[in-house]
Amino acid sequence: MTHTRRLDPYDSPRAFYGAELRRLRDEVGLSQERLSERVFCSPAYIAHFESCVRLPQEEISKLLDDLFGTGEHLQRLCRLARRSSYPDYFADAADLETVATHLYDHAPLLVPGLLQTRDYARALNRATQPLARDEAIEGRVQRRMERQRLLENPEQPAVWTLLHEGVLRTPFGGPAAMANQLHHVVSLARSHRILVQVLPFAAAAHTFMNGMARIMTFAEGPSMVYVESAYSGALVDDPALVRNYRSSYDLVRAAALSPTASLELMESVAEDYGRS
Repeated sequence: MTHTRRLDPYDSPRAFYGAELRRLRDEVGLSQERLSERVFCSPAYIAHFESCVRLPQEEISKLLDDLFGTGEHLQRLCRLARRSSYPDYFADAADLETVATHLYDHAPLLVPGLLQTRDYARALNRATQPLARDEAIEGRVQRRMERQRLLENPEQPAVWTLLHEGVLRTPFGGPAAMANQLHHVVSLARSHRILVQVLPFAAAAHTFMNGMARIMTFAEGPSMVYVESAYSGALVDDPALVRNYRSSYDLVRAAALSPTASLELMESVAEDYGRS
């Protein structure tokens, strides 16, 4: 049985959307489960919308407006709630990370955004957008730095990151920037703000070789997975697929170096960069 935590509807457009959806659902006497059947989504979607765990979706908002006979009321609220400084494909994932209880990252190619230094983020954005204006690059870097406030929150989600050894040995921004980046990750780990493991080259093939993946768990509602490639991303909420991702993550974690050995390796690689 899903349930909804009570929120102040005037906290944000997203909270107002959730309150309105709950009000309309109560007026027609439908449970979250029955409503989800009418608009062809899972009950978890309805619970997430009403409790502000997940941003509302335009397609489902249209179906809800049609069902409730509310014109474009929920669709307009949806557009307001979804205003974001992030690319549309990442907006939902960025929002979900702020309410997750645990974040499990697998990073086969790059340091995840939450752990990046400013220099590393700048070098990465410049590499992917070589013709962008400097102010556009700096804007993207600043938004990434602002996301990292999540790690300063005492109620932050628990963050566990698996880095492939190749990430350590790809010097985005040059040796000095990369040394600083590795020291930054080590510092976060030693201050008990994150847990990090390195998957060494010796581990060879594994089930997560294809790309970045993040498993997110929540106090309310089922877990979800965010997968990302160069210019796109998607949320996976199918329970069977999420279980597959969890199993794969556990296998990779078992093949990785221990947290202590991982930090020692990162410090050693950082020292090598410092001598470059």
